Amino acid sequence: MKLQILAAIALIAPLFLANSVQAGSQRDLTKLLSTGECIQCNLSGLNLSGAHLIGADLRDANLQGANLTNANLEGADLTGANLAGANLTSAFVTNVNLKKANLNDVNLTRATVNDSNVYQASMNNLNITDAGIYNTGIGIGGEDGANFPDWD
Repeated sequence: MKLQILAAIALIAPLFLANSVQAGSQRDLTKLLSTGECIQCNLSGLNLSGAHLIGADLRDANLQGANLTNANLEGADLTGANLAGANLTSAFVTNVNLKKANLNDVNLTRATVNDSNVYQASMNNLNITDAGIYNTGIGIGGEDGANFPDWD
């Protein structure tokens, strides 16, 4: 009998732990998807794969470790946002304001990045394999940033 109870607990415990480990807020995710605005939201670690976040206001949002694969961020405002470790593989990042954003360890593999503001953004260890980056201050060695001033 004790063995059956322990086995049941072992099977059920991961379900409870999985829900408690997810850092992002479901309430914040619902707000973002319904209004397109989520200033200072906690969306860390959430799956936003394929999301249409066109023109979204995500200033100072926490998107650390979020999955933004194939997401459309055209015209989004991510000023001061934390995207450290986020996955933006094949994402569409055009006219996005990433001023003062944390882009450390972001995966931009095959992403399209056009006309985006990265003024004073932290960009250590970016993965830009096969990314199309145009008119944006992201380049090998970081020297390109000097040619692209702040939008303000």
